[in-house]
Amino acid sequence: MTWQQRYRISRFLRDSIWLAPVVVIVLVLLAHPLVGRLDGILGVKAVIGAETARALLAALASSMLTFIVFVFSIMLVTVQLASAQLTPRIIATFFHSGILRFSLTVFVFAFAFTLEALSQIGDSVPQIAVWVSSYSSAGCIGVFLYLIHDVGKSLRPISVLTCVGNTGQAVIREVYPLTVVATQEAPPKFAPVPEGGGSRTVQSGRTGVVLAFDVAGLVELARRADCLIEFVPQVGAFVTSGDPLFRLHGGGAALADHLLDQSVAIGSERTVEQDPGFAFRIIVDIAAKALSSAINDPTTAVLALDQVHRLLRAVGERQLDTGRMHDDVGRLRLLYRTPDWEDFVALAITEIRLFSGNNIQVVRRLRAMLENLIDTVPPQRAALLRTELEQLDRGVEHAFRDPGDRVRAGLADSLGVGGAT
Repeated sequence: MTWQQRYRISRFLRDSIWLAPVVVIVLVLLAHPLVGRLDGILGVKAVIGAETARALLAALASSMLTFIVFVFSIMLVTVQLASAQLTPRIIATFFHSGILRFSLTVFVFAFAFTLEALSQIGDSVPQIAVWVSSYSSAGCIGVFLYLIHDVGKSLRPISVLTCVGNTGQAVIREVYPLTVVATQEAPPKFAPVPEGGGSRTVQSGRTGVVLAFDVAGLVELARRADCLIEFVPQVGAFVTSGDPLFRLHGGGAALADHLLDQSVAIGSERTVEQDPGFAFRIIVDIAAKALSSAINDPTTAVLALDQVHRLLRAVGERQLDTGRMHDDVGRLRLLYRTPDWEDFVALAITEIRLFSGNNIQVVRRLRAMLENLIDTVPPQRAALLRTELEQLDRGVEHAFRDPGDRVRAGLADSLGVGGAT
């Protein structure tokens, strides 16, 4: 099995919300003979008649089907409204919810089991099956109430932003495991490609966004072919059929194109998995929409800056990848593009600073973040933050004409407005 196939399977299992309910239906069907014999095995006698049991189970089955359709129709409408308020990029995170999958599985089990029990009623009544159907249907009400509680909390701006922040911080630690040294020089923006030796370009046969690639597998392919592989697009970039995907330097003529292609996962939408910049993108999009004239919710933008603050600090403390991978004997085997400190800072700050305009709450929170990061990140990374702070000062001078407002906008406030300055 190739890396690409393993990746697709793992992503399917992670993203699919219908797999568990389908498995439950299959298990209920397979357990049909055992369920029919349970009463005889355990010696349980029926306490209600066949007609009563048939009417009860028919009512439960029809009500459960209506219940499932109603609940998840409302859930989809709720998610669409929340995504319109925040950003469409949160829809995928909602469908990763374990509570949603558990709820759907329980509802489908109650419906499938009730139908199965109904089919077993003849002259005798499967009493245990009737009990399980009745109690599981009643239990679905409790699961539904918890689902409403969980969805109501998880779709609030603070919950969405915190979830994205937690995911982004975990990915940053995974992608950049080493901490930066205070005296360490900044790495080059792109790893240099060696001159000479010729190259061969492998084009993409697919269209979509680069989701991830197999670093270890590409290094091994380059070692076997005794060449250097350059992975051209950055994770998160869009490629179309015919775009350069790989360049081979110093050999690799015998390396088949399909082996390289199988080391890359391409999909329709960016994921955070190997792309910590996407976590910044989601949070900045939420802040930008909150600052739009249509929504005008600067407090949500301040909440977004709280998460930008923690992610920028996490990135600032990490040794960012230089895009070079060597084999066991130290020979350079793989080059790839990766965002540097300047890229992360620009992504995290520029749009929010420009969209904030004369919003004093956001400007003060942005200043508090920059001043705090200047004091806490390694010295070689603080210079860029000072430049951003100077740009913020120029924006304040331009946006706030009143001298008093200009003074207040020049104060740092971790709450935006209302905190200790």
